[in-house]
Amino acid sequence: MNKTFLLTLITGFTVLCGSAQRTIPVDTTVTTQHSVTINGNALNYTAVTGTQPVWDNNGKAIAAVHYTYYTKNGVKNRENRPLLFSFNGGPGSGSVWMHLAYTGPRILKIDDEGYPVQPYGVKENPYSVLDVTDIVYINPVNTGYSRTIPESGKEVDRDHFFGINADIKYLAEWMNTFVTRNNRWRSPKYIIGESYGGTRVMGLSLALQNQQWMYLNGVIMVSPADYKVIRVGGPVSSALNLPYYTAAAWHHKALPSSLQSKDLLAILPTVEDFTINELIPAIAKGGFIGETEKNSIAAKMAEYSGLNKQDILDHNLDVPTRFFWKNLLKDKGAYTVGRLDSRYLGIDKQVFGDSPDYNSEITSWLHSFTPAINYYLQEELNFKTDVKYNMFGPVRPWNNENDNTRDNLRQAMAQNPYLNVLIQSGYYDGATTYFNAKYTMWQVDPSGRMKDRFEFKGYRSGHMMYLRKEDLKKANDDIRAFILRTTTNGKSAKY
Repeated sequence: MNKTFLLTLITGFTVLCGSAQRTIPVDTTVTTQHSVTINGNALNYTAVTGTQPVWDNNGKAIAAVHYTYYTKNGVKNRENRPLLFSFNGGPGSGSVWMHLAYTGPRILKIDDEGYPVQPYGVKENPYSVLDVTDIVYINPVNTGYSRTIPESGKEVDRDHFFGINADIKYLAEWMNTFVTRNNRWRSPKYIIGESYGGTRVMGLSLALQNQQWMYLNGVIMVSPADYKVIRVGGPVSSALNLPYYTAAAWHHKALPSSLQSKDLLAILPTVEDFTINELIPAIAKGGFIGETEKNSIAAKMAEYSGLNKQDILDHNLDVPTRFFWKNLLKDKGAYTVGRLDSRYLGIDKQVFGDSPDYNSEITSWLHSFTPAINYYLQEELNFKTDVKYNMFGPVRPWNNENDNTRDNLRQAMAQNPYLNVLIQSGYYDGATTYFNAKYTMWQVDPSGRMKDRFEFKGYRSGHMMYLRKEDLKKANDDIRAFILRTTTNGKSAKY
């Protein structure tokens, strides 16, 4: 533990827990030196982990945000060195997921398909993008080690942090301070967000421009959650699930042989076309659809989903995802399939039902992520604290009102010719499906005049596609190529 850490630890705020005290510093850094081999090349790097305050309008610290900042050593001038800000989602999730499994220099010890193995821990990430960009992993307030000041009570202004627009506003301000402190104003800048982090980075793209005068080169959305579609209900929201049903059923060999014999990517375009041109209009007709058409649509849905035609008719063509997770394999071992990654299987108390007892993929992931992040931050990065690392933190109720983030991204792109977008999705993700992500991409810019600045990449895994070794390499390579393609090297920002 360095002297800076000890000094600021004394002036930190305390969290009472029974008769013991837990203390987190408000503003501190711990610096360590490391090395990693990426794509066969040795790379030395510096890791800085610590906390940076969030201030109110009077300059009083009202939260401490914990982060980890990686920089490649030996870079004399960072004006051409990109900087990537990384967020996970939730809302209420720490940055642990992409930090210790995707883009960072260390990843979990897991098997090649992403399942936990013991002993838990971390290993080198041979595919990290640290070779082409410095990276900052940020834990929003109440996630990871980040906390409000004080942690609870009437003094805490929850409206300052826990809502779509509040979250975007304070994080944009925090990022401004970070860039200033670390002298990164000249660097090309990128933001990446997973799941709810997709909503967050869409909003941040404009907030950084219009509130902080910070212009980005790229926005990367990993399995993005677009609340203009998800949880809204209706024909579009419902129908967009079908291509995911096809992918998950294909993985479990639950499709008819005429489809199962083909490669996944050979059948998805047909299902996507059916979804847009036939299924959405059919569900939109509601009770006024003709019986012949309804039966025809149900038969196609059964063929494309692996579900029973009568079950589809009983749901009036509107089949909930939870029913799919519970019943896809009802007659094939009676396993449930995972929500965020349908490759994972679960065992329920009863075979009969409308939804699984638990999310099999989350329980599997928490096996390996929780011990790994606690070990890594304390033992390898030397950030010593008794404060609990919140994998999921207390951020609710969360204010979802006035969500204009999709249009925020469009406006930011229109104002900034440098700004490009990469979307990454796993075909087996049943929470924020790949076709939802495509639909979001299509809807950001209805004019289509900026569509050449969007890029979509799909992977044969789930929400956290990077847990599968093959996709860890491919997805990092896609980010690396995106960054190299969108750093402008002197090209003017003009239309």
